[in-house]
Amino acid sequence: MNPAASRLAALTKELYEQWQRTKESWSDAKCQEFERQYMLELFSSVDKTVAVIEQLDKILDRIKHDCA
Repeated sequence: MNPAASRLAALTKELYEQWQRTKESWSDAKCQEFERQYMLELFSSVDKTVAVIEQLDKILDRIKHDCA
């Protein structure tokens, strides 16, 4: 995996774990709203971004191979 994608995935995993700990002490309606509005969207976007970075990395590898 591309180092940037790996780092992004690792940092997002760390954020997810922190968010889970936060929800242990903050579990009201505002917490749920915040999660829906920001956290779930962020996690989804990061997953998509990591996939795109991996695809771009494969394309770049093919280009390097074809141009060598």
